[in-house]
Amino acid sequence: MLEKVKVTDLFCDYYEKWIEVYKKGAIRKVTMDKYLMTHRWLKKLVPDLKICDLNRIAYQQILNEYALYHERQTTMDFHHQLKGAILDAVDEGLIERDPTRKAIIKGKAPTEKKIKYLNQFELHTLLTVLDLKAEVNWDWFILLVAKTGMRFSEALALTPRDFDFAHQTLSISKTWDYKGEGGFLPTKNKSSVRKIQIDWQTVIQFSELLKGLPEDEPIFVEGKIYNSTVNDVLERHCKKANVPVISIHGLRHTHASLLLFAGVSIASVARRLGHASMTTTQKTYLHIIQELENTDVDLVMRSLSGLN
Repeated sequence: MLEKVKVTDLFCDYYEKWIEVYKKGAIRKVTMDKYLMTHRWLKKLVPDLKICDLNRIAYQQILNEYALYHERQTTMDFHHQLKGAILDAVDEGLIERDPTRKAIIKGKAPTEKKIKYLNQFELHTLLTVLDLKAEVNWDWFILLVAKTGMRFSEALALTPRDFDFAHQTLSISKTWDYKGEGGFLPTKNKSSVRKIQIDWQTVIQFSELLKGLPEDEPIFVEGKIYNSTVNDVLERHCKKANVPVISIHGLRHTHASLLLFAGVSIASVARRLGHASMTTTQKTYLHIIQELENTDVDLVMRSLSGLN
């Protein structure tokens, strides 16, 4: 429980204490940063609001003010982060009734997010300009992400021990804290812990590349790593290959889109990418799935027309 909290205390101060007691050390840093950002918005929107004055109208006004600057989904996340603390305040008798009940979530119209990815020919062209030296470099990193669809932090955390060349698999069980002080971190979710099948050519290339490297040390990490560094390397290669410029995350989208267009099931793609559910995959690649459905309709019609 939060000690020495009075109903006349400021709500933003209560929320700060609540984060300290219930969230610190229990959640990943990236999630903690979101809670801290929510606290900063509280101080900006309602710096003088007392706990005893937090009723449904006051809470709805907080959400409405936040929604002026954010999309609906972001406002929903903001609401969920506040709701946990508020329900605890209700349980502790600091607030009489739940002010979050029947809250209306608003927000700015979402901007159209066009996923950048390469088609099969463009990816093949890009891979031909990579400078795959005898020692580890970022070009090898780019190749591996393109062939596996791993997240940036997952690929950074790879060690030689994660490769099972005999069974042609790659184990994903951790990430690298490139945004912080470095070091291994858990994966994004439980579904992210997985084994990815790799092709025989990748097996041969990496079995040679990793010879003599420390088994449990990250292959690609040397000092502080920045996402922009690798994206700059990839951008130069895209321009050299005369293909659209994409990011490392765009390579993950490229991998997924090629699998979907090849007829791989959504369930298999979701497992390979480490998505928490197929719903995530469907939402992310909705435009590709719709293209495939249009193709399926043509295929169905051709099949039915042949029936007598």
